[in-house]
Amino acid sequence: MSHGRKVIITCAITGGVHTPSMTPYLPITSEEIKDESLKAIKAGASIVHLHARDPETGRPSQNPDLFKNFIPDISNESDGIINITTGGSPLMGVEERLQPALQLKPEIASLNMGSMNFGLFPIAEKIKDFKNSWEEGFLKATKDVVFKNTYSDIEYILESCSKNGTRFELECYDTSHLYNLAYFADKKLIEPPFFIQTVFGILGGIGTHPDDVSHMKRTADRLFGDDFVWSALGAGKSQMSVASFSAANGGHVRVGLEDSIWEKPGELAMSNASQVKRVRQIIEGLGLEVASPSEAREILKLKGSIDY
Repeated sequence: MSHGRKVIITCAITGGVHTPSMTPYLPITSEEIKDESLKAIKAGASIVHLHARDPETGRPSQNPDLFKNFIPDISNESDGIINITTGGSPLMGVEERLQPALQLKPEIASLNMGSMNFGLFPIAEKIKDFKNSWEEGFLKATKDVVFKNTYSDIEYILESCSKNGTRFELECYDTSHLYNLAYFADKKLIEPPFFIQTVFGILGGIGTHPDDVSHMKRTADRLFGDDFVWSALGAGKSQMSVASFSAANGGHVRVGLEDSIWEKPGELAMSNASQVKRVRQIIEGLGLEVASPSEAREILKLKGSIDY
């Protein structure tokens, strides 16, 4: 797992979790997503993890045409690594979620490694006025929805995207997801190095206590030895504490408005780049260096940038 002193920063630009009523700074339109991505890369992110949204309502969308409105510009105007979600939102089916990555063939696509409860419903109780009619129902629906990522779903995404040379950001929300990955690795359906993104703080997944973070890392160490690259993200208020733990213990980090809309307690983050700058200060304060996109490509053994 040691790759010198270089730490990869992934920035998740908009996601499919937060809604426009939660923050005015959430990128919605293609132009906003493009601009936020380019600024995050300039600030030090090697990878931008990308979702799309309906430009009129802000609702998460996996319409490939929306992704085509901003991904070529990001690729042409930077050397950042494009990472397209296959997660979409918990309310989407796998075929819908897959299409952008299948059609655009990025260097990396995210892949959720197991079915789970994905509870966003408590957030609805904190919002008094919703900007869009879809938001309240979207959040409340997660009280009775399982985010479906069956073995068949995972195999389908692995086989479909691997044919395009796409590698994966393997999102693991609990130790069972690490064991699911071990199953697919044993079946030779995915090859190392495995880019494991351990996720902490989603209701339905593992928590954010340092013991939780260290437990996930120890489990990955035991299952995969030197065959994986470890990264971690903390949802909400735990974003920077989890990132600090990961960077200090040999791992990489993910930040961005998908994972947390906060700059600090009670203060909304005004941009993705501000979070990248904060985590970069933490990394460099630990005596480490931030990986460039080319260095991240080498660490993760990616196929290289694509001419869109």
